[in-house]
Amino acid sequence: MVSTKILIRMARKWQKLAAIGRRRITSSLVDKGHFVIYTTDKKRFVIPLAYLRNTIFVELLKMSEEEFGLPSDGPITLPCDSVAMNYILSLLQRSLAKYLEKAVLNSVASYRCSSNTSYCHQAHTDQQSLVYGF
Repeated sequence: MVSTKILIRMARKWQKLAAIGRRRITSSLVDKGHFVIYTTDKKRFVIPLAYLRNTIFVELLKMSEEEFGLPSDGPITLPCDSVAMNYILSLLQRSLAKYLEKAVLNSVASYRCSSNTSYCHQAHTDQQSLVYGF
């Protein structure tokens, strides 16, 4: 039979090993200077913080807040699927011109129209005001 002192020592040793394993897992999730977002089809993307200055990401985050609310303890979910996010990331890596950013934003807004008709109406009136502004 094993004494209680040996059982306590073994339990402490296992707790320390488990804590070390948890630290490794959490520290390797995201590199410094990056953040994590999810798409509507539950795909995970690690995005550089520098992309937060881009108007496409600003608008995607605004749409996410409108559709899903602000997450207090959960992940940020953007209102697009992984195919659209891969496309947006590939465009951002190539440093888009401002007129192309506007085109991508319009396509994201029209893409979202199928799921939210009130936002669709708002996006179309904004596009009309842009056209009338020229």
